[in-house]
Order: sequence, then structure tokens, then C-alpha cells
Amino acid sequence: MKYRIAKLLNHNSFIGLEGNSNQECLIMGKGVAFGKKVGQTIEVPQDTRVYSLKELTERGDAREIINSVSPVCLELANEVLREAEKEFGKVDRSILFPMADHLDFAIRRIQKGEQISNPLTEDIRILFYKEYKVAGCIAPLLKQKLQIELDEHETGYIALHVHSAIVDEKVSQSMEIARTVRECISLVEKETGNSIDVMSLAYNRLMNHVRYMVARTIHGEKLKMNLNEYMSVKFPEAFDAAERICHEMEKRLGLPMPDIEIGYLAMHLERMLDSETE
Repeated sequence: MKYRIAKLLNHNSFIGLEGNSNQECLIMGKGVAFGKKVGQTIEVPQDTRVYSLKELTERGDAREIINSVSPVCLELANEVLREAEKEFGKVDRSILFPMADHLDFAIRRIQKGEQISNPLTEDIRILFYKEYKVAGCIAPLLKQKLQIELDEHETGYIALHVHSAIVDEKVSQSMEIARTVRECISLVEKETGNSIDVMSLAYNRLMNHVRYMVARTIHGEKLKMNLNEYMSVKFPEAFDAAERICHEMEKRLGLPMPDIEIGYLAMHLERMLDSETE
């Protein structure tokens, strides 16, 4: 595909106009703009990444972001998405622009010596384990390019961007799910009187269940098989605790939670409690 260069960003990126449609795009690839000039029409290599600015403007005002962030941040975000594709397959690459915007802000904050704290970092690391692993690729790149150390809290935020690139979910929704899961786990600890070992398999199972339970409630989805009668008879204590937790979560979310969720939560509570008594 041929593109006419409208604006050079650095050696590895430029804004170009597509040959036939004149559509404005961000072109990214190693050395793709090296030695080139504005107005020049070039054939870009096959492995070059092309982002349509017209398509993305509605989702995040891509043009404004390109003008305000460092090209290095666009490259770093592109690299994270490359890693995400290796891990997850297809990803929504429109996340490049909000991710680059976040990175630019984070870098400026770090350079000023301002540290952020995210109380949900550990929860994000467990809930979105693969996304956090992908986001981790950015730390050595930042160290290499800008001599900047990226801490785990910033990695957690990038992980949420990665998550929103693989599911139809905004970063703010992912953060809300992480926060609500943390609250639910706290309610479980209060109900059972036990402090849960975050490294245990039972905790990971419970946390993942709660994650999808909250997501189902937010998106209005329902489970099909009802375990309530079986769990209420077989494990009445776990069922009663799950019922109280679900009702409390309804209040905190401000959304109705289907009764069918109680039995499934009770099953995970019972499994967790059973593993702790072994």
C-alpha cells in the first residue's frame, strides 16, 4: 500500500494519506520514515502497522493524542499491543491511542518524581494475570529508551488497557470490576471470619468466579443451571453466607443480581473453606 507523507513523527512513524482514499493514517514500523520527506509517496513494508485516524477519532480523538504525546509513547503502546497479539491473538488496536496518552502522562509524572499508588494493583495482577504479564514488557523498553523505571502500579494500569483491547470493556469498567471484586473478597473474609491466603488456588478460583459474577451483573447476563436448592440443603452455612454477600453486592453495584448467582458463589465458598481445613 502506498501513502503520501503528511507529517513525520520520527524515524519509525509518520502520518500519511492513503493513496486511493486520501484517508489519514498513522504508519508505524522500524525505520519506515528514515530519510523520508513530507509530501513524498512511499510503499510501506508488509509488517508495518497502519492505524486509521478517521475510524478512531470517534473513540478517542486520535489526532489530538498524536499531537500531544511523544512518538516514543506511540511506539511503546504499539509494542505492548504486539505482545498482546502474541498472547491473545486478535486485539482491538484502537487502544493504542488512549494507552499512549496514559504512558505519556505516566512518564511526565515519573520524571517529576511523583509516585502514584493503586490499592488494586495486586487484585489486577491476579484478575488479569496474562494482561499484567503482557504489560510487563514495557518496563525494560522504557528503561532502555528513556532510562525511566516503571513501577508495578503503572504496570497495573497498562494491564487494564491491554484487557480492554481483548474484550469489549472500557478501562474504567475493568477498574470498577477489580474494585468490586476486592470489596466482595473483603465481605467473604468478614462472613467466614478467615483471612484468605491470596497465593492459594482456592483464592484464585474464588476471585475469578467473583470477577465473572460482577461482569455478568454489570452486563445483564445470566447463568443457566441453578444450584441453589442443592447448595442450600447440602451446605447451608456457605449458602447463607453467599446470599448475604450477593445482597450486599447488589447494594454496592446498584444493580440487581440474579438469585441464581448465590448457589455458584456458595460452591466456591465451600470449596475454599474446605481447603483451609485440610
